[in-house]
Amino acid sequence: MSDPAGLRAVLDRALAEPAAGWSLGGYGAGATFRRAPGEPAFPPCGGRPGLVTPRGALVLGEADTLVPVAYETALGGGSWSQALALCRPLRLLPPCPAPAVSEIGPDGAAARAEDRDAVLFCLGLTLRQARLLARVRGKAVPRLRAACGRPADAALWAALPGFGAVLVAQSGRDRIEVVLPDAHPGPRALWFDKLLRLGRLHAATAPIPPGLAPVIHLHPPHPLDGTGYDRARHAAFEALLARFGDPDLVALKRRILAGEAVAEPRTRAARAAARVARAQRRHLAPA
Repeated sequence: MSDPAGLRAVLDRALAEPAAGWSLGGYGAGATFRRAPGEPAFPPCGGRPGLVTPRGALVLGEADTLVPVAYETALGGGSWSQALALCRPLRLLPPCPAPAVSEIGPDGAAARAEDRDAVLFCLGLTLRQARLLARVRGKAVPRLRAACGRPADAALWAALPGFGAVLVAQSGRDRIEVVLPDAHPGPRALWFDKLLRLGRLHAATAPIPPGLAPVIHLHPPHPLDGTGYDRARHAAFEALLARFGDPDLVALKRRILAGEAVAEPRTRAARAAARVARAQRRHLAPA
């Protein structure tokens, strides 16, 4: 990626779109950020790009320096997912933290200035792309200090809302904050122990180029919004795909959308792209 200003413009447009979703973390653990239409939102302190709502926060401190990879994933029932993954080279990823709760100190990078005196604890989950942290204050501080040195478990995870904790998924200067207890739709904290134990950097269905690991995902508004097919949303992601997607997969998809008969692709990523193209062609044909 040699155009950080262009990527920054893409991210700025997405921040202004209430229907866009964001996620930060690795395979099995992390956080997501969404906001409701009309929900109050303001920028993080310090002039950083992002959004702060009563239920959480998104800070994009260095997202425009990451490597963008746009892709689609075929789903059942003739649907598909779409995402812009912001990736970091594997050689630049830190090692996994020690598998135990540990105290970090005051959260000097909090999205809101009034939260900077609260105390951060690393939960010690075995992620390379991000750290999962709990931010607490008051009587909850000694409770988490008592857990230091031991692995985080399901009991501690379940206790965090009662501590008044904020879950922070952080990678470098990028982060998502989730006020607990979380609720759908809205910012969510994610921890799936079975997936985390697999040690994968991403889902096998995501065509991330070798040598890269996705850190942040932007999920633009989907063309199938539950009420029908939105051609403008489709066109908007097609532009991202053409700019940041795998050129071979983009070319294959265009051939199928144009009605060309193609042989069964050999790779998993190409077969998925073909399934997505055929699903989309059914919606594009009437138009």
